[in-house]
Amino acid sequence: MQDFISKQFFLFLLAGGTAALINFLSRIIYNQWMSFSSAVIVAYLTGMIVAFILMRLFVFKNSQRKMQHSMWIFALVNLAGVAQVWIVSVSLDYYLLPWLGITTFSSEIAHSVGIAVPAFTSYLGHKYWSFSTH
Repeated sequence: MQDFISKQFFLFLLAGGTAALINFLSRIIYNQWMSFSSAVIVAYLTGMIVAFILMRLFVFKNSQRKMQHSMWIFALVNLAGVAQVWIVSVSLDYYLLPWLGITTFSSEIAHSVGIAVPAFTSYLGHKYWSFSTH
């Protein structure tokens, strides 16, 4: 619990929130040319690039890892995150929301919830692996 009550976690949420907004908005744009499912993945990659830059510059600036090493581990941590985002987003959009009768902005609702899910697991992964200070 201590990890989540810190200035660093707050900065992580701000940087992650900015990247999530880029993720969300780019999914809407990508969805004009590809399916929802594919757009979620491509938008996640767009957000991931933004997130890496912001995390390295503002959240985990004391990292001892070399940039390339951090990038590879960051990508691995985000593979778990993209799986979480995709499963939640697609499950909500294709199954749960229609079952509940929610059709207005269902893709936006589904994707927003999907983006929020990995916040805690990603923070721990990036703090202890991607940008470790040991």
